[in-house]
Amino acid sequence: MLNIIFYFQVHQPYRLKHFNVLDIGHNANMFNDKLNGQVMRKVAEKCYLPTNKLLLELIRQSEGRFKIAYSITGTAIEQFKQYSPETLDSFKKLVDTGCVEIMGETYFHSLAFLYDTNEFLDQVMMHRELMQQEFGYYTTTFRNTELIYQDRLSDLIYEVEGFKTIVTEGVDRILDWRTPLYAYKNYSKDINLLLKYYQLADDIAFRFSNRDWPEYPLTVEKFVNWIDHLTLAETGGKNLFLNLFMDYETFGEHQWASSGIFDFMRHFPKAVLAKQHLGFANPKDINHLTNYQQESLSFPEAVSWADEQRDLSAWLENDMQKNAIETLYELFTRIKQKGDPDLLRIARLLSTSDHFYYMCSKYFQDGDVHKYFSPYDSPDQAYVYYITALAELEERLLR
Repeated sequence: MLNIIFYFQVHQPYRLKHFNVLDIGHNANMFNDKLNGQVMRKVAEKCYLPTNKLLLELIRQSEGRFKIAYSITGTAIEQFKQYSPETLDSFKKLVDTGCVEIMGETYFHSLAFLYDTNEFLDQVMMHRELMQQEFGYYTTTFRNTELIYQDRLSDLIYEVEGFKTIVTEGVDRILDWRTPLYAYKNYSKDINLLLKYYQLADDIAFRFSNRDWPEYPLTVEKFVNWIDHLTLAETGGKNLFLNLFMDYETFGEHQWASSGIFDFMRHFPKAVLAKQHLGFANPKDINHLTNYQQESLSFPEAVSWADEQRDLSAWLENDMQKNAIETLYELFTRIKQKGDPDLLRIARLLSTSDHFYYMCSKYFQDGDVHKYFSPYDSPDQAYVYYITALAELEERLLR
């Protein structure tokens, strides 16, 4: 049996104003509420509301055989409440079906794991509490920001009571000759690992509307045929897991409705379920679906979903990014010593990984992806506004 695991990341950052040095010391709001509201409402209209409606219909039509999973950041939930409460209601309806798994992550979609273990664990628990508060859901599967993972992460998450599975990228240099279609264990065999099958996930997330792609157009029949052929390599009856992880904004935002992405999704579950050896599962289901002893995998260095390298370079490669994040976490220490909750919240909003992604200067093959997500004219401009916001935060700390 091959089980398709659809996991969607739902996230909205708090974008900064075009903050300059003349604003420092005037206690001005450093976040662009107008832009954040505009983006939230636009994405809700183009993606969240129509996609939630469609997937709810598909779950009901399949009588619960179609399953999906979400990781929804705390900053997204906050902005749902502020700018589009109907979006939050639509996610609650999906969770109420019992066919949707909610996954854990850092509340502020931060890179804290790499810099501050205590802050990382605080954000993980804040997120878990929010998911219980909003959805009545206790998370047992973990997804770190940007699918960043290495061995040390599994040790931390294993110590947090209740987490049983981690999802991350199926990186070729880690897998070597292995396939991401099996469920694995972490290096110490304490926790399950599910690895993204990035070739097929990216066909939907990045290549679906690309007319220069040799496989364009991607039809349901073609895609299900590719999936069907994956099962041929397994002759021993072991259950396989095809992990299709992607940003939720794939539907309607990154791939516009005119591309046919909604029609593709509308017909995909029925085509899959027509085959007896194919189905859908949630990440948590591997605890009872895995019918073999899982091999352990070691990730000595951090990996992520991003770019061809699938490393940390999208956020932490150039001097601007390194200076910005090191300055932030130095401020974190001082803010926590002072014990000011307002300053701590601002620091946490500034810890969101998007801010460092906007500073990425890798404008080669991966450049268009970085430029698409950024509200700034250049990485240098993103750095200037961010470092000025940090100066304002430090000025408030000194006051």
